[in-house]
Amino acid sequence: MSLDYGVIVIGGGPSGLMAAISAAETGAKTLLIEKGKKLGTKLAISGGGRCNVTNRLPEEEIIKNIPGNGKFLYSAFSIFNHYDIIDYFEGMGIALKEEDHGRMFPVSNSAQSVVNTLINRLKELQVTIRLESPVKAIHYDTTSHTVILQNDEKIKTKSVVVAVGGKSVPHTGSTGDGYAWAKKAGHTITDLYPTEVALTSKESFIKSRQLQGLSLRDVAVSVLNRQMKPIITHQMDMVFTHFGVSGPAILRCSQFVVKQLMKEEKEVCLCIDLLPQIMEEALLNNIDARIEENARKSFKNMIREETALPERLVTFLFKKCKINEDIKAGNISKENIRMMIKTMKNFTFFVHGSLPIEKAFVTGGGIDTKEIIPSTMESKRMEKLFFCGEILDIHGYTGGYNITAALVTGRLAGINAAYQAL
Repeated sequence: MSLDYGVIVIGGGPSGLMAAISAAETGAKTLLIEKGKKLGTKLAISGGGRCNVTNRLPEEEIIKNIPGNGKFLYSAFSIFNHYDIIDYFEGMGIALKEEDHGRMFPVSNSAQSVVNTLINRLKELQVTIRLESPVKAIHYDTTSHTVILQNDEKIKTKSVVVAVGGKSVPHTGSTGDGYAWAKKAGHTITDLYPTEVALTSKESFIKSRQLQGLSLRDVAVSVLNRQMKPIITHQMDMVFTHFGVSGPAILRCSQFVVKQLMKEEKEVCLCIDLLPQIMEEALLNNIDARIEENARKSFKNMIREETALPERLVTFLFKKCKINEDIKAGNISKENIRMMIKTMKNFTFFVHGSLPIEKAFVTGGGIDTKEIIPSTMESKRMEKLFFCGEILDIHGYTGGYNITAALVTGRLAGINAAYQAL
């Protein structure tokens, strides 16, 4: 059996597309294998269908927003970073625009336009594309490797790039296939867990759906440890659901909750500051001043006007504090005012789990990064074997950080797989 290709890339997601393009640009005869019917399925649904291709924040901020082994990317970033991604896409004719928090989107607002441009580039470079071709196994050898398809077809190659993703969003093809291939090559797979995922709670107010569908703007959500000290705080929007809590602030906090639960803790406390822009004492002074001006006004209406919190939430807080909803401002005790303020500034409840990894946006855990050469993405356990994207134990927050990690690692894997092949 003769050598069929210089580089085979398995997986047609963001990192796989970038790896295949980069290998072909470096001069290797390249084959891209995808088990699904289409390339770029996950890319096409990213950023709500608009494709948040990267983020323009400074490098230090990017790394900080990849809490799962982001520091591993320092070497890669010195070769190809998020600014290079912007130049690369614009060089291919994809005009980009910057939105809040440095997020970069195509001007077209269409993720499919990004996918189409990448596919056109593959065709220009004469990359062979095999769709609906699930890989059964990889046979490793000293000078070359053999990729065995589900139909038992064998394809021989110098270098292999595995870019098959993690276990989250499985309908896009990420079903964890690559972990067995990595283990066969001698790699360690760290514990897999859901990140950027909605959280579940057994609290009675969640079970009775009292706050279901209620969205809160710009609140500060903290994950507390056993000593009730904050592990992490994120100030963003959130929403109460029929099973627990979700929304941007919750997704960002979720991995810290999941890690606590993995330590065999039965529950984790969340603390929500509903009014992070004002200190307790300042809020107390404002309410006292309002009461002096209009003692006959309903205290509940006064709280609503002062805080702009949704009525359903204010009603809930009154019940929680056991304060009569009809009480006049002039009749409320100092103790009850302080209790209401404390509850608004420290609304605590317990979460008991998360949705499964299949419902998460991102997979935590994966191939141990200590076993990967950070400047090339080549395996330290097996020559001419490369890994990139979400199969690695690297994960970030939503906001273009995971796609950045996928594209950067894909670029390096593709180029270096081609160097090895040539």
